[in-house]
Amino acid sequence: MKRKGELQFSFAWIFAIIAGAFILFLAIFGVTKFIGIEKTSSDAQTAKDISVLLNPLESSFESGKKSLISTQAETRIYTGCSETGFFGKQLIKTNQKIDNKWSETDINIVSQNKYIFSKDYADGKDFYIYSKPFNLPFKVADLLYLTSSEDKYCFIEPPDEIENEILSWNSENLFIDANCPENSINICFKDGGNCNIVVNENSKFVKKTNEIVYYEGNALIYAAIFSDKESYECQLKRLMKRTEQLSLIYKDKANFLFQKTGCSSALIPDLVVLGNYARNFDNSEDLSVVYNFADTLQTKNERSKCRLW
Repeated sequence: MKRKGELQFSFAWIFAIIAGAFILFLAIFGVTKFIGIEKTSSDAQTAKDISVLLNPLESSFESGKKSLISTQAETRIYTGCSETGFFGKQLIKTNQKIDNKWSETDINIVSQNKYIFSKDYADGKDFYIYSKPFNLPFKVADLLYLTSSEDKYCFIEPPDEIENEILSWNSENLFIDANCPENSINICFKDGGNCNIVVNENSKFVKKTNEIVYYEGNALIYAAIFSDKESYECQLKRLMKRTEQLSLIYKDKANFLFQKTGCSSALIPDLVVLGNYARNFDNSEDLSVVYNFADTLQTKNERSKCRLW
């Protein structure tokens, strides 16, 4: 009988140990899961906050603007671009470094009216955002350039307009010629030398890591410099989608003005052509054709007695 009791007692303890271990596992799993959810929620909220903070940079001014965004923890900001949908999508996602480990989240904040040009991701605690309006010939959108304060950009022999603008931004990560720190990302406006990025003003292209994209106007020079080729081309297609719709709106405005006031701008056929160019846009090599026609359209609008923009 005693041996039997001892056997029953042992089984009771074994059961208690197993049950306790299982409860402890559930508790640890629950806490870990909760921490993971909290990190994901924090990452998503940070991405949303950054998206909201970008709104004041969107303005009607012709000159560029600069802003600083700071985060409490070391943050990695991912910017993505999607062509799907009516205007395409801007994607923003953030991860934060906690206990020397990067959090992971697949939650993207989506925007249809933002156009961010950046590397695949930028990390640090301080981020500089620059913006310039994109006109074709009417204003289409504001372009936003996202950079980490950790990345130093050295503009070597830039044209006066770009040099003056960079100096006016008074940024801590953009430099001109001899003032550049070591390990800068060198942007040369004349080929040759130690250049990470080459801007060819004659052929209007930007070359980096043996990849070339084309540009028109200073707003797109910055876009090509600060972003990778895939993102740049995707954002251009999104901008053309917006251009096509704005062309239709201005065409309707021209019709409305003529019906109400009898004033004809004679721009309706040209607006239809611009919309077709935008709809058939394939890649940055098509920019010169679109811009040349937009310049002609702008001249006609300025000479018109009833200007549309």
